[in-house]
Amino acid sequence: MSLRAPRGPVALTAVAASALAAGLLAVPSSASAAEVRIHDIQGSTRISPLAGQQVSDVPGTVTAIRAFGSSRGFWTQDTRPDKDAATSEAIFVFTGSTTPSVTVGDSVLVSGTVSEYYPGGKDAGGQSLTELSKATWTVQSSGNALPAAYRLNPSTIPDRYTPDAGGDSIEGLALRPRSYALDRYESLEGMRVSVENAPVVGATNTYKELWVTAEPHHQRTARGGALYSSYRDPNAGRVRVVSLLPYAQHPFPVADVGDALTGTTAGPMDYDNFGGYTIAATAMGELADHGPQRETTRKQKADELSIATYNVENLSPKTAQSKFDRLATGLVEHLASPDIVALEEVQDDNGATNDSVVGADATLKKLTDAIKAAGGPAYEWRQINPVDDQDGGEPGGNIRVAFLYNPERVSFTDIPGGDSTTPVQVEQKDGKATLSASPGRIDPANGVWKASRKPLAGQFSFRGRPVFVVANHFNSKGGDQGLDSRFQPPARSSETQRTGQATAVNTFVKALLNADPKASVVVAGDLNDYQFSPALADLTKGGVLTDLVTRLPKDERYGYVYNGNSQVLDHILTSRALRRADYDIVHINAEFSDQSSDHDPQVVRVRP
Repeated sequence: MSLRAPRGPVALTAVAASALAAGLLAVPSSASAAEVRIHDIQGSTRISPLAGQQVSDVPGTVTAIRAFGSSRGFWTQDTRPDKDAATSEAIFVFTGSTTPSVTVGDSVLVSGTVSEYYPGGKDAGGQSLTELSKATWTVQSSGNALPAAYRLNPSTIPDRYTPDAGGDSIEGLALRPRSYALDRYESLEGMRVSVENAPVVGATNTYKELWVTAEPHHQRTARGGALYSSYRDPNAGRVRVVSLLPYAQHPFPVADVGDALTGTTAGPMDYDNFGGYTIAATAMGELADHGPQRETTRKQKADELSIATYNVENLSPKTAQSKFDRLATGLVEHLASPDIVALEEVQDDNGATNDSVVGADATLKKLTDAIKAAGGPAYEWRQINPVDDQDGGEPGGNIRVAFLYNPERVSFTDIPGGDSTTPVQVEQKDGKATLSASPGRIDPANGVWKASRKPLAGQFSFRGRPVFVVANHFNSKGGDQGLDSRFQPPARSSETQRTGQATAVNTFVKALLNADPKASVVVAGDLNDYQFSPALADLTKGGVLTDLVTRLPKDERYGYVYNGNSQVLDHILTSRALRRADYDIVHINAEFSDQSSDHDPQVVRVRP
């Protein structure tokens, strides 16, 4: 489990404090020691009506304890709930790095300061957790029965995900748990919840987390995931699962997408900005291995040119040899040794060391050597070194896109003149399109590429026919508000730059097609956006390119899994001349806890 940073209570504002001191601001009657209960603290909105105030002798039963990390504490739940479905009956008592001296089943009276904690900081845009901090408590009795867990299932989770506040905060809105899924989860904050026989839709990660869905028949992929196919439907049944059980006695399940946690998984409803609403499990279902196997695509025929895209995730000579070997196996055995590979996230020759090194020949040699050792072809490569520290990614890594190609099947048309700052131009020669430089970077001085990878255009020849391939890695979604943000709908601030990047590539492809309407063009790479996004609309504008993922059956349109959503970030697009494209997303990574990259590769077979 990822650990949260230490935190303190939210203080009263200076105005409120002055007003209180002057007797102008009354303390709500519910804050009196004899009357206050947890549902009074939680209130019917996301922010406690008692935030910043001291409360005393709040009754409840201890339901779970977090006894590790810097965010220790316990959950206490009232066994005498009110009749308002919007008010949670439980709360987390924060004890910092000190393990609380309570036992599950203790009946306690807790005193402390009501605070609102924002995981990741308030500026991150996420929800807050109402908590008691600087707490003291007395144990009244032990061995008490726990409140029944609230069942999360299709009948208790609303179809609509969240109210629309026009991009503003929903914190002040009254919770409507029967209308919106996020309101339902918020109304259960800290309370015991459960899922039964829950399908795994997000594989176990290195932080010992996984995602399940409480809606087993909603928007499923062909291989058992939860398909994210529209901004309108973020798959409301997704919840993260972490464990409060000691790992030594209860190892965390190592699950892949398509597996299931059979039986009951139960615990308090928690929240984290990295994973959203979370079951902090005190009871974990048994792992059932239902997941599919890694895929293998077919080999290209003699007259088919196969082109793949693969994000190799911060690859450098410092990367473990085992990852190079697994990437090589994926390319040779699972992708059938494509003729051309557009690689993303190729780092420089000393990886994240932040110095003036920008070359990547050592990285690419180590990969191509591994491919040859795995029985693949003797790939050659082409790429252009970026300007130091100008292309984003891991600081010092100088990630870039690059081409591998099999010289026994396809030749690269080398045209001198390409460098990190010179834009490649489209020229016409004998009625055909050609490039001013190959490889060459597309419009590298354009502001849309600031702190982002510049596209690499290459001219190839297959069976005597020219083929133009553009390798891409658009800017990331960093800075966007999460689907579960308190601002709804969430802002996608990174989208502006990607739409500009898409327009730049679209303009370049149009120039190729103006020079030769029958030009064979393939645009491939990690575009960091969905097939239904504005960026892809701008990239395909004018019908110059077809996004091949849209030709797949709907339940196969994914190659990346994030927070339990199976989605599209990588794409291969083709020009009109390549009408008989045979396209495949090869699922070997994203659905599995054991990955060689977090992206699935893709391949297309065309006849230029």
